[in-house]
Amino acid sequence: MDVMPAAPPARLALLYGTVREHSRRLAAPLSDADATVQSMPDASPAKWHLAHTTWFFETMVLRPNWPGYAVFDESFNFLFNSYYETLGARQPRPRRGMMTRPSLEQVMAYRAHVDRGMAEMLRGELPQPVRELVELGCHHEQQHQELLLTDILHLFAQSPLHPAYAAPAPAPAPALAEAAAAPREVQFRAFDGGIVEIGHAGDGFGFDCEGPRHRALTEPFRLADRLVTNGEWMQFVADGGYRDPLLWLSAGWAAVQAQGWDSPLYWQQRDGVWHGMTLHGLVPLRPEAPVTHVSYFEADAFASWAGKRLPSEAEWEHAASGLAPEASPALQPRPAPDAPGLRQMFGEVWQWTRSPFTPYPRFRPAAGAVGEYNGKFMCGQFVLRGSSCATPEGHTRPSYRNFFPPDARWQFSGLRLAEDA
Repeated sequence: MDVMPAAPPARLALLYGTVREHSRRLAAPLSDADATVQSMPDASPAKWHLAHTTWFFETMVLRPNWPGYAVFDESFNFLFNSYYETLGARQPRPRRGMMTRPSLEQVMAYRAHVDRGMAEMLRGELPQPVRELVELGCHHEQQHQELLLTDILHLFAQSPLHPAYAAPAPAPAPALAEAAAAPREVQFRAFDGGIVEIGHAGDGFGFDCEGPRHRALTEPFRLADRLVTNGEWMQFVADGGYRDPLLWLSAGWAAVQAQGWDSPLYWQQRDGVWHGMTLHGLVPLRPEAPVTHVSYFEADAFASWAGKRLPSEAEWEHAASGLAPEASPALQPRPAPDAPGLRQMFGEVWQWTRSPFTPYPRFRPAAGAVGEYNGKFMCGQFVLRGSSCATPEGHTRPSYRNFFPPDARWQFSGLRLAEDA
């Protein structure tokens, strides 16, 4: 559940409509086949994302709180439940791509049916707990909007045609392109040690795992003013970074050996030139752009190679406090702008930290099924901070705690270096 009071009714109805429309637009370029196939067990079909987020509103909000609501299809509770054990059995995650039916058209009809029920419900006065559930559902759908894009990218990367999900971004003006090709040397900004406060506070939504706000002790540290770039990662590859076990955590080196990693996910060489698969298709890598699609293990190994380390999440949030989140509408990481201070904290790639995803002091999961949302995953995951070029607008804040297993690479994940002062 959110850790702040829910949005007022008028703003909540606007939020719901805006979020649901954005999902529809994201699905518009996809065929039924595009939306059905599952490229790996960790990814889900786009059709499933569209239906699961709708199932959340039907199951969590409408069914228990709106008398007279007619369930669209009882079988959908099995098909589109994700991991809520208290709500019954479900289609196994690795086999979501086997569901050729319902079709994408039927899933969109399901969305329209639930939207009509929600529109009627949101016209009336709702108790605070119900408004909180609706707001949680909207932010839950925004999470799945980003997952839909990352999963489609992984799917399209398996095709020998390397299809593009979206049209290429406009080429920068020649002067801007020339300046971006030679970003200034990375600088490290110093921060004093001491007791800092982290965690969600103030107005606005925050997931339960972002709180309670609490004190954390940091030693003096320095944080890089920009993200690690493709060009710097190319140097790591050329220097044998993927072949030196002394750089890697034990589990990371085991992953390198077992999975044959020798570069970030989606990298491939063509005629001696590095290319990368993007939402715009297979394109030559820009050396000045932030490296993306690297795991925690790879980020940690690179930091060791560079003589640095990854920041803790407390260090990252303390450094980001007061910064305005930015968005990257081009759906691809951009070069670092030539500006003073910390750059690229938001809107480019999620940034791995060295912190495991564990509960904050005084954290308690919410009662009921929504208590399964975050708390049950606080084991074996690492925290990423910031946001990516695929993160929806309005879904970014300094306290946001994203988390994935340390070998996950298909998300828009990169890194920023830190060092002890």
